[in-house]
Amino acid sequence: MTGRRAFAAATALALAAALAGCSSLPFVSRTDEAAVATPENAVYALRFDAPDELRALLGYLDLARFQSAPGTDRITSVELDRLIAASPAQARTLLETEGYFNAEVHVTREAAADGSTLVRVAVQPGPRATIDKWSVEVDGALQEAVQAQNEDAVVELASLRRRWPLKAGQPFRQAAWTDAKNTTLARLRAEGYPAATWVRTSAHVDPQNHTVRLEVRADSGPLFRFGHITIEGLQRYDRAAARRLATFHRGQPYSEQLLLDYQERLLKTGLFEGAAIEIDPDPQKAEAAEVSVRVKEAPLQAATFGIGYSDNVGPRLTLEHVHRKVFGQRWIAKNKFELGPKLQSWEGELTSHALRGLYRNLVSGTIEKIETEGDEVRRSWNARVGRVQDTPRFERLYFVELTHARVETQGVAISDSDAASANWHWTLRDVDSLLLPTRGVTLATQFAGGLAHGREIDPDCVSAGVIGPDCVTDGRGPFGRAWGRLTWYKPLGNRWYSTLRTEAGQVFARDDVGVPDTLLFRAGGDDSVRGYAYRTLGPTVNDVVTSGRMLWTGSAEVAHPISPKYRQFWYAFFVDAGNAANRWSELDPAFGYGVGLRWRSPVGAMKLDLAYGQEVHKVRVHLSIGVAL
Repeated sequence: MTGRRAFAAATALALAAALAGCSSLPFVSRTDEAAVATPENAVYALRFDAPDELRALLGYLDLARFQSAPGTDRITSVELDRLIAASPAQARTLLETEGYFNAEVHVTREAAADGSTLVRVAVQPGPRATIDKWSVEVDGALQEAVQAQNEDAVVELASLRRRWPLKAGQPFRQAAWTDAKNTTLARLRAEGYPAATWVRTSAHVDPQNHTVRLEVRADSGPLFRFGHITIEGLQRYDRAAARRLATFHRGQPYSEQLLLDYQERLLKTGLFEGAAIEIDPDPQKAEAAEVSVRVKEAPLQAATFGIGYSDNVGPRLTLEHVHRKVFGQRWIAKNKFELGPKLQSWEGELTSHALRGLYRNLVSGTIEKIETEGDEVRRSWNARVGRVQDTPRFERLYFVELTHARVETQGVAISDSDAASANWHWTLRDVDSLLLPTRGVTLATQFAGGLAHGREIDPDCVSAGVIGPDCVTDGRGPFGRAWGRLTWYKPLGNRWYSTLRTEAGQVFARDDVGVPDTLLFRAGGDDSVRGYAYRTLGPTVNDVVTSGRMLWTGSAEVAHPISPKYRQFWYAFFVDAGNAANRWSELDPAFGYGVGLRWRSPVGAMKLDLAYGQEVHKVRVHLSIGVAL
C-alpha cells in the first residue's frame, strides 16, 4: 500500500509541475522585467526606474505613446524636450489614481554609448494613501422610511453601508473608488429605488498624513411598486401561463432580482428563445410601475442531431425532438434518442405549460440498455406521472413510478426486478451562479417508498456454470430509498477556489426483496470517484461488480486561474473517495486523485481531469461539461 501511495503522489506532483509549466505558453500573461522599452524603429529608448507594479501604469505617458509613432509622425528633438518637461506632472497624475499623492518624478534625457537618445523616468512613489473614514448617506423616500422606523428600509440602508467595499485601512485606488460608487448605486436601484441618483460624492485627500476620507450621499427617489404586466411578442403560446411565472404581485415593492428570476423562468420553460423585462422608470408612476415583458417565441417544433462523447458511456449519436404545443394543447412533448456502443436509450417527456404556484404536470418514460466494464448489460425502463415545481431557489418533483430492470452477465440474467413507488425529489441551489458557481451550496435529495419484486441469481453460480435452486432468491416486499448530495463552493483567497462534495444513499428492504438495479447504487465515473470507470465500484462477488444498497462518495478540489489575463482557464487538484456496498460495515472507500484543467465557458464549465485510481493502479482521463448538482 505504501508503494502505491508513493507512486500516486509522484504522479500528482509530476502533473502539477506540468501544469505549472503552462505559464510559459504564449497565452499566459507574464511580467516583463525589462526596464528599457525600445519598440522597433523607435526614435529614443525609454527607461522606467520604478517599482515593477507601476511600470504598466507609466506606459500611459505621452513619452511611451509617441515613442513608436509612424515615421511620418515622428517627433522632433524640440517636441521630445516638451514631452520630457510635461512628463513629471503627467506621471504624478497617473500615480494619484493608485493612491500615491506624494510621488517624486524626475525625467532626464541622456546620450547612450551608441549615440542614441535615452530618456530615463525615475519614480519614487512614496507611501500609498489609505482610507481613513467613509460615510454612506441617503436622502429621499428611503431616509423618510428609515426615520419612520420602517423595518425594510432600516435593513436596506444598513445593508448598503455593510456592503460598501472601501473600508477604513484599505489602500485608495481611483478604479476601486469608481467601482464602489457604481456598485452601491446599482444596489440601491435594484432594491426598490430605480430612480436613485448621487447627490454628492467626494474623496478628501490629506497628502501630509497619506489618508483619504470618502463621502457619498444619494437621493433614493420614490419607492417603486409593481404595476400591471404587459407581454409583447406572443402569438402561439398562452399569455396567462407566461404571467403565472411571475412571483411578484401588483403593489409589491420593486426588486430587480424578482425581474431576473421571472426572466430566467420564462427561458427555462423552453417556449421562448429570448425575454427582456423592464419597468417604467417614470418617478410619477412609481406607485404602480408597469412591467413590460418582450419575448421571442421559440419555434413550435425543433429537432437536434448531435455527436458526443463522455468517459462514462463513450461515443454516441443523439437525436432530440421537441413539440411545444402538442395536439394544439398547452403541453410540451420531448423525445430524446441516444445510440452508442455502450448506451442505447429513449427518453420521453410530456409537461404542461406553467400552472398556478409554478407547478407543471409531468408524464415521462425511459427505455435504456447500458453496458459497463466486465461484460455486464442492464436493460431497464420506467414510467412516471407527477408534478414539478421550479422556484427561484428550489426545485421540487413529486411522482409515482413503475420501474423494471434486468441485469445480465455472461448472457445470464442475474437479476430481474420490478417496483412501484411514490417519490419526492427536492433540490436547493443557493450559489452565486447556476452555471459557474464559486460561492454557496447546492443540496439535492431523493426519497422513495413502495413495493418491489425481483428474482436474483448468485454470481458465484453463474461463474461456476451451475444454477440450482439454492442459487436463486425470489422475494417480494416493501422498500424505501434515500439519497442526498451536498456541494459547497468556497473562495479561499488569492484567487484560489475550493469545492467540497459528499454523497450518500441507502435502500431499506429485506435481503430477499429484489429491488431493481436502477434504484441501487454504484460509484465511479466523472461525477463520482474519478480514476475509475463509470459504475465499476460496488460490492464484488467472484470478481464481478454488482450494485449495492449503500453508497458514499466524497470529493475535495481546489482550483486557480492559470493567468490573470485569461481568467476563464483554471487548473485544479482533487482527491475523490467512495464506494457502494450492501452494508455500511462493508463499505471500503476507493481513492482517486489527480489534476485537471477547467474552461469556464458561457454555457458551463468544461472539465478535463487526469486521475489516478489507487485500487486499479491506472491513470484515467475524464471529460465532462456542466455542473453536477
